[in-house]
Amino acid sequence: MRALSRFLLAAASGMLMMSATSLAAQDSPPFSVGEVQASAGERASGYLEIPEGRDEGTRIPITVIHGALPGPVLGLIAGTHGYEYAPILALQAIRADVDPAQLSGTLILVHVANLPSFLGRTIYYSPVDGENLNRAFPGDPNGSISERIALALTQEVIERSDVVLDLHAGDGNEHLRPFVYMPVTGDGELDRRTRDLARAFGIDHVVLDPAPDVDPMASLFVDHTAISRGVPALTTETGMLGSTEARWVEMAERGIWNVMAHLGMVDRRPVLAEGVVWLENYEVVSAPATGVFLPAVESGYAVSEGTLLGRLVDFFGDPIAEIRSPFAGVVNYVVGTPPVSEGEPLAMVSRIADGS
Repeated sequence: MRALSRFLLAAASGMLMMSATSLAAQDSPPFSVGEVQASAGERASGYLEIPEGRDEGTRIPITVIHGALPGPVLGLIAGTHGYEYAPILALQAIRADVDPAQLSGTLILVHVANLPSFLGRTIYYSPVDGENLNRAFPGDPNGSISERIALALTQEVIERSDVVLDLHAGDGNEHLRPFVYMPVTGDGELDRRTRDLARAFGIDHVVLDPAPDVDPMASLFVDHTAISRGVPALTTETGMLGSTEARWVEMAERGIWNVMAHLGMVDRRPVLAEGVVWLENYEVVSAPATGVFLPAVESGYAVSEGTLLGRLVDFFGDPIAEIRSPFAGVVNYVVGTPPVSEGEPLAMVSRIADGS
């Protein structure tokens, strides 16, 4: 008899919880991004249309997952660079695995921000206008395709989110050790929230990226566009050389789930990064000429000032220059494929931060 009573009590409690969730869902209005609309407790997928302008138009595949319970809006942007595949695949998994009925808040998933680059298999630059989308924010309605994409993402995703993750990986030419860029604004509360976010994502190398007084109308980057509007944001780097290996995809997935847990959007405990190596004063070493690059280090190497990072040779194999580290630090990435053009990145080196 007591067992039956416990069963009936548990069943009643479950029904009460289900009723509370249903009532919360009924009280929550639909959430729309462009023409894609999801009611509370549902997901919806579709496209943000970028109309023709001074060049061709495009579309951005997105998903809105509108939780049945109230909570923050988390914007997840993948494919800003179209050859960075791991986060793109990670968002497909997130779309499938998140249960809207159990979600507190709303997810905006930008599956591929830069579809022309993705379909054209280009690193850094759009094949349409030759521009780097992650230097085009906050965008321009009268600009080229990259600027029009940036404007749509700014207005429809970044400005509608409470937190933004710009999800990258080592591009098709980058041998990269996973890390996170953490913008530092000088605003104590915003920086604290962003730092907590960086630890929650779970990668143990965090690059402190000085971003005081970012002009919101000339923000260039996704994360700077967000923080210039008071929205905590990170740029994450998971994977290398355009790889689709499961370990890189799963690293991005874990980071996203950790952030959702950190924000109270899902019922799980975030696994915070331990023993974080905080990095600062990074420098991107650029190619002094066009040619063939032969790396001498790998990502993650600790180097001293003057360490040989690689050799630049011409198309016959004759030497052009030795590329050396400008200071002692850690190699975040190094170009791992031969072709380079003058002015393009060859490596990124960061100093280990004092007292972090």
